[in-house]
Amino acid sequence: MKLTILGCYAATPRTFTNPTSQILEIKNRLFLIDCGEGTQVQLRKNKIRFSKINHIFISHLHGDHFFGLVGLVSTFTLLNRTTDLHIYGPKGIKEIIKLQLRLSNSWTNYGLFFHELESVDSEVIFEDEKVLVKTIPLKHRVYTNGFLFQEKIGERKLNLDAVQNYEIDTCYYQKIKNGKDITLEDGRVIENDKLTFDPIPAKNYAFCSDTVYNELMIPFIENVDVLYHESTFLQSEENLAKKTLHSTAKEAAMIALKSNAKQLILGHYSTRYESIELFKEEAETIFSEVLLADDGKSFEF
Repeated sequence: MKLTILGCYAATPRTFTNPTSQILEIKNRLFLIDCGEGTQVQLRKNKIRFSKINHIFISHLHGDHFFGLVGLVSTFTLLNRTTDLHIYGPKGIKEIIKLQLRLSNSWTNYGLFFHELESVDSEVIFEDEKVLVKTIPLKHRVYTNGFLFQEKIGERKLNLDAVQNYEIDTCYYQKIKNGKDITLEDGRVIENDKLTFDPIPAKNYAFCSDTVYNELMIPFIENVDVLYHESTFLQSEENLAKKTLHSTAKEAAMIALKSNAKQLILGHYSTRYESIELFKEEAETIFSEVLLADDGKSFEF
């Protein structure tokens, strides 16, 4: 599982920082999460192939989280894309993007599918044989969701020494990896756990931006491997966090602690502060495993 931060600062873009956008690579799938201004440039800077992005998840309809979307959709057309593109986001996103495409006469030459969200409960919005994605209801000034990306448990690992010891034909290997017992020619049944090792543990990633401190999200992210939680302000500006329905670094750490997350990544920083290291210092007073997002930074888990 690899996370690449394209942008992680709040509100307006600057020459050296970008609003929210990130790429999650999980089980050989590439998911774009939010699409603030500058996303296309950041994708190129980080050498991420546009053609590998087939699913885009938009948390909410504030500009610093989706104003780059119509540009990316249009660029896909200029690049002669033919693969379908799926966009998951709040109700209204289809109307916004289609209006821009219509008025600029920039219709796509590929399938463009919108999956509009309006439920206030967590729901599964994407699933294939390897990955499942659920919404995480958040509390912000407009309808907002976080997203939980979950790997599905993979095949069991073949114990080659054991399999060869029982002289089992290779044609049964896939059946064994699928968890099945094997019956030998002499009638003996060999239990699967004698022929395999446990699969690599499945990982999951929770993206939570933007939101006020909200313990109601905790049941949806319990025991998560990696939690990205917004930390727009430091605790010294707690009043601004409450007023704007954002969180402080300390509050993000409290959510990580109470949800038993293994790792916390902070982001969505206000640009009023001299250094983002201040966010890490504050969060670590509550929760020890803290990393700082920054534009162009990648994390592998």
